[in-house]
Parts: sequence; C-alpha cells; structure tokens
Amino acid sequence: MAESGTFTFASPDDYRAAISAGTVNLIVTGGGSFNARLTWLNLGHLHVFRGRENLPRVGFFSLSPAQTFVSFPTKAGAPLTYGGIGLHFGDLVLHSRGERMHQRIDGEGQWGFISLPPEQLAACSKALTGYNIASPPEGQVLQPLRSAARRLLGHHSKICRLAETKHQLIANPEVARALEQELIHALVNCLTVGDAGGNLKKRRHHTDIMVRFEDALAAHGDPQLNLPQLCSAMGVPERTLRACCTEFLGMSPTRYHLLRRLNMARSALRRADPETTSVAEIARNHHFLELGRFAVAYRTVFGEMPSSTLRSPRIKAD
Repeated sequence: MAESGTFTFASPDDYRAAISAGTVNLIVTGGGSFNARLTWLNLGHLHVFRGRENLPRVGFFSLSPAQTFVSFPTKAGAPLTYGGIGLHFGDLVLHSRGERMHQRIDGEGQWGFISLPPEQLAACSKALTGYNIASPPEGQVLQPLRSAARRLLGHHSKICRLAETKHQLIANPEVARALEQELIHALVNCLTVGDAGGNLKKRRHHTDIMVRFEDALAAHGDPQLNLPQLCSAMGVPERTLRACCTEFLGMSPTRYHLLRRLNMARSALRRADPETTSVAEIARNHHFLELGRFAVAYRTVFGEMPSSTLRSPRIKAD
C-alpha cells in the first residue's frame, strides 16, 4: 500500500530525524530561524523524498545499505554540493551502498532522494535497457541528457506535489502503481550515462579523509581542536585536511569543529527545561568554559542569544 506525507519543521534535530534515508547529522552554518519541509512517499519498495530548507548547512549522511539511493537538486538556482562537487539542476548522484558522504547547502536549498532495493533496480534496468545497473563502489556524479533529466525531475516534482495536496489519490493502488512505473522508467533512463565527477581516485581519497575526520571529531572530547595532533593521528598532512575541508565543507577544520559544538549546544538548549536548566550549565556540558565568549559566538552564528533559545517555545513538526 502506498503511503505519503509532508511535514514542516522549526528544529534541525526534528528534521534530520525524519529523514529516513539513514543516519544524518546536520550542522547549521548560518543565522536565522530554521524552517524546513520534508515530503515523502513510499510506492511499494520505491521511496521518494524532497527536502526544502531555508538556511545554509552541512549534512553528513550515512545511507542505509539496504537501498540504492539517487540524490539531486530539485530547483534551478539552488545548487547542492556533494563531496566537494557542485551539482546543478539536472545533475544526479548515484550513491554507493551504505555510502557516508557530505552534502552542503550554501543558502536556501531544495533536494531530493529516490531509493529502491538493489535487486529491483537491477531487474528494471535489465528489462528496459538490457543492462544491470547497480550501486557503484564509489558515488558517481551523472549528467544525463537534458530531456531525460527533465522527465525524471518532472515526475519527482509531480509525485511530491500530489503527496502535499492530494495524498488520498496516491492511496489508490492503480494510481500508485502508475506513478511508481513512470518514476522508475525515468530514473533508469538517467542512470545509463558514465561518471562526470572528474578524477575518481582523488575523489575517493578525499572522501576517505573526510569520513575519518568526522569519526575523529565524534571521538574528540577536548574543547580545542589540536589540528597538528589530529592530523598526525589520522595520518594526513594538515595542508591536505584543510584543502579537503574547504572543498567539502566550505570552511576550515577548526571552524567546522566550533560550529559542530555550537549546534550540539543549541540542540541541548532547545530540549532543556528553562525552569531547571541554565545556559551556563549547558555551555559547560559542551566544553564552553567562558560563558561570555560562548554567548558571542552563539549569537554570531544563530542570530540570537543562547538564553533566547532556552526560553523559546518547543515547536513540534506539523
């Protein structure tokens, strides 16, 4: 049975938790009130997502290995960066199984996912093209013919619009089946082109460095980032890590480390009870030992004082 829904979010934590593609960590990098909308559909074993966000952010995704994923920007003029590669409207990424990757939005952004079981993709592609299409060992950036990309993105947009405005129509089995077949056919036609992402060996090396960097940060408990020590432990020259962070994250390693900690503190402030918890307590829990400097850094990034976040009403997804 087909299922669908659409939700709006005022919290990055609630939004990332609703993205069921795998494990997602979002680091908001710009100020303002966060607003996002997530639309999703399950058409049999075919899953469709569309995300709309209003603030710049970096997302670190660990995709489920049970599905084959394809991601893409869904709006012209709202580019997406995947693994340091700028994607334009009409570009697609065919992800590897269980891929861990960075996706960056530098302003307002719209993006989509389509996923299906690997065996279904293989069977459908064999029937339609004579070839088995499978998840590659490394993520691939694809630039299909404009007509093929336009057809796929048009079907994706139509399906998401139905989920937002006429979800009862999708519950009709015949309609759901027709939508599923249309989307799969359009998707397969876009996946027959080769990788357009440049030097694969270099990309693989840089992606491996950035995944190890994320793992090192997750295990790092100190408030200050000792970059030479971290690079030594990773076995990566500092110059190389800095170049990879600029390429993937749009910022330096130390800046990303600070924003990561500030986002964690903001999440804690949003969850806390202002009657029993203080800003100072949360700052200390996240290794910000100088409350004044924490407040200044927090306001610079998020556009409000931490005390305002703590006192703000708890808004649930709609």
